[in-house]
Amino acid sequence: MEDQREALRKIITTLAVKNEEIQSFIYSLKQMLLNVEANSTKVQEDLEAEFQSLFSLLEELKEGMLMKIKQDRASRTYELQNQLAACTRALESSEELLETANQTLQATDSNDFPQAAKQIKDGVTMAPAFRLSLKAKVSDNMSHLMVDFAQERRMLQALKFLPVPSAPVIDLAESLVADNCVTLVWRMPDEDSKIDHYVLEYRRTNFEGPPRLKEEQPWMVIEGIRQTEYTLTAFMFRLDASTSHQNLRVEDLSVEWDAMGGKVQDIKAREKDGKGRTASPVNSPARGVPSPKRMPSGRGGRDRFTAESYTVLGDTLIDGGEHYWEVRYEPDSKAFGVGVAYRSLGRFEQLGKTAASWCLHVNNWLQVSFTAKHANKAKVLEPPVPDCLGVHCDFHQGLLSFYNARTKQLLHTFKAKFTQPLLPAFTVWCGSFQVTTGLQVPSSVRCLQKRGSATSSSNTSLT
Repeated sequence: MEDQREALRKIITTLAVKNEEIQSFIYSLKQMLLNVEANSTKVQEDLEAEFQSLFSLLEELKEGMLMKIKQDRASRTYELQNQLAACTRALESSEELLETANQTLQATDSNDFPQAAKQIKDGVTMAPAFRLSLKAKVSDNMSHLMVDFAQERRMLQALKFLPVPSAPVIDLAESLVADNCVTLVWRMPDEDSKIDHYVLEYRRTNFEGPPRLKEEQPWMVIEGIRQTEYTLTAFMFRLDASTSHQNLRVEDLSVEWDAMGGKVQDIKAREKDGKGRTASPVNSPARGVPSPKRMPSGRGGRDRFTAESYTVLGDTLIDGGEHYWEVRYEPDSKAFGVGVAYRSLGRFEQLGKTAASWCLHVNNWLQVSFTAKHANKAKVLEPPVPDCLGVHCDFHQGLLSFYNARTKQLLHTFKAKFTQPLLPAFTVWCGSFQVTTGLQVPSSVRCLQKRGSATSSSNTSLT
């Protein structure tokens, strides 16, 4: 009986797995149907745009050639009309001389004849008719402006859809995963000299479910790759629990504010150091805390943030390149901040209140506010406060930008000249947050940065 039950359980498990596979395949087929509709519409629009571009080019070419014909016709007409007018005037002058000469020959007064003959001779010598060129200045042949598109017509008739190149084959032996980098090497199965560049699409897949089903993990696109290899570099860091405020409970990349955290640790410390005796004013933990003014500027590995600086830092320095990470915070948190800071940020200093840190700050306590802070100056931000923020740091360009991680809407950009390496920095009071690292810079973020979005602002605008 038990064996039959076990066999039935295995059958149920097998059916359940098969059902999941079929459901996933059904989803893929439905997605393919949608893609066919969308892609066919796109290629049709592209085809119409290409033909419209060709029509526009031909119309432009036609207008230019017609203009050339009109200009040539006007020039030839002008020259021929001028020559015709000159010939007409010469002919009229010559006819007048001819009539005068005939009248002189018929005259009976012989005394006036020598003088009249001399005048006629001089008139003939100076007559325009004898200075004219009886050859047309221009030709009436316009064959040099004729066209023959027979060859182009044959080329157009031979046009077909673009041939689709074979898919590249990934060379696993040459590809490498190491040091938070993925180097992908590929080759073409057949030589194709017409390939201009490659397009690489990738996404994170370390989550449950089929790789294309989760909208929270969009595909990233890298275009214009000329070589047959590309290296993806991910900025990976962890939260440095040794820097966190005692009221922050750090677990991997998650942080939760704990009102009793500091008290519990103080009690444990007193029990260890004072064997449980009541703390006297001399042994009070409060006397053991040096004055902030006497604290050194550099932070050692054992120094924690204290007082009202509920802060924790990342454990990896940023000293170059572009990096991107995201943080999701509990909307009910009374206060939350995310940004970067120099390692020299004092243990009593709060994010954004000194020149050593830059951050976006959300305050839900008493009065809701959403601000960008640096050097104790703040700028009120208008966009709705998202529950998930993306942080993009371009160290060499001196840009620190914050985005709505879901829509990639730019919220604020600090422009600064970073003089020291940076550390990711976070603060939370009466709430919690979770960080996601190892992300590539989204292509939409790169585009926004290149365009220099009009919504960005420098820290000089903070008030």
